[in-house]
Amino acid sequence: MSNSFKHICVIGLGYIGLPTAATFAAHGVRVTGVDVNQHAVDMINQGKVHIVEPDLDALVRDVVAQGKLSAQLAPTEADAYIVAVPTPFKDDYQPDLKYIESAAKALAPFLKPGNLVILESTSPVEATEQMSAWLSEARPDLSFPQQKGEDADILVAHCPERVLPGKVLQELISNDRIIGGMTPRCSKAACDLYKIFVKGACIETNARTAEMCKLTENSFRDVNIAFANELSVICDKLDINVWELISLANRHPRVNILQPGPGVGGHCIAVDPWFIVAKTPEQARLIRTAREVNDAKPEWVIDQVKIKIAEFLQANPEKTIKDVTVACYGLAFKPDIDDLRESPALEITKKLAEQGLNILAIEPNICELPKSLPANVKLINVTENGLADIHLILVAHKEFHCISEDLQKKEYLLASVNLKK
Repeated sequence: MSNSFKHICVIGLGYIGLPTAATFAAHGVRVTGVDVNQHAVDMINQGKVHIVEPDLDALVRDVVAQGKLSAQLAPTEADAYIVAVPTPFKDDYQPDLKYIESAAKALAPFLKPGNLVILESTSPVEATEQMSAWLSEARPDLSFPQQKGEDADILVAHCPERVLPGKVLQELISNDRIIGGMTPRCSKAACDLYKIFVKGACIETNARTAEMCKLTENSFRDVNIAFANELSVICDKLDINVWELISLANRHPRVNILQPGPGVGGHCIAVDPWFIVAKTPEQARLIRTAREVNDAKPEWVIDQVKIKIAEFLQANPEKTIKDVTVACYGLAFKPDIDDLRESPALEITKKLAEQGLNILAIEPNICELPKSLPANVKLINVTENGLADIHLILVAHKEFHCISEDLQKKEYLLASVNLKK
């Protein structure tokens, strides 16, 4: 372990911050985690987790029991600070840095010369420089890279994660890490920090390039998913099985089409491309179009449900729209996690419920429904799916794979994801 980093403060204990904090703690560093959510803080201090991620519960339990990880509501003195808070939108998809600003102002009083501050949040280009400016405003007694360059008292860098939900603990360690310092000295310090546990390469660059790299990676994936989603709409029009088509096309040695779905969710792929569009609206034409294609997919799915409902009512003339029950399989933005952020499945479920339908939500990774859903949505176990008339598969959770043969027998079935292995 680097002698420079005996104590780290991680601000934001969500889907990235908590696994990062626990991984540092597991590698011998004392970690203080900070979150504004009292429930999350209490859970972590009990050695429990408030999110679903494979093996994270056992890891947190162990490092808390060893005294290596603790959580609290406010920052404290440390050798390094990692900011891992959300970056939501303002109007018209403009990035909102309010949480980064709040984190910067909260940690600033504790800074001392030689400290390293890392922005790990997915951020628009220049966000790291803006964070450093906020820190400088709060601490005029210290110098920062934008003022003193390599001679600054405080080191600042952007080090984006690039992990897959469901494999976060594994990929935090095994994946290459982009290290973007505001100066080469900042990059070197951040590189030393992450080498505590990263087994992949730590590749040094500048902060702006690191920011753009993360946005580029997710925009590339978004464009590819948009192609698949548009293909699914075309195939429906032409009465072609899109899953079979993609399987056949992917046999070409230089073709790798991704799988279509009900849209794109999560805090990265559904968000990052808009950060590029916001900065360069005239140049980011393909990136904008891909976002629009993926954002339009939920409405297309809803239209398909309406067609199924019409078919059901025609076959059951004694029933009305108020008698129709729709089962929505999955609310998360991807399989086998509980993360509902920017989830198209959640959006579709909500909009169907708002039309007065009886909705049965089947989401095995949550214990209660989000408050954003109307009262006519009921959370049920997958074994109760016989109560539904229309079956809408939105997320390929492993629990649904287990009953895929039974689902295929349902007369009124719509699958926006492929459950066949």
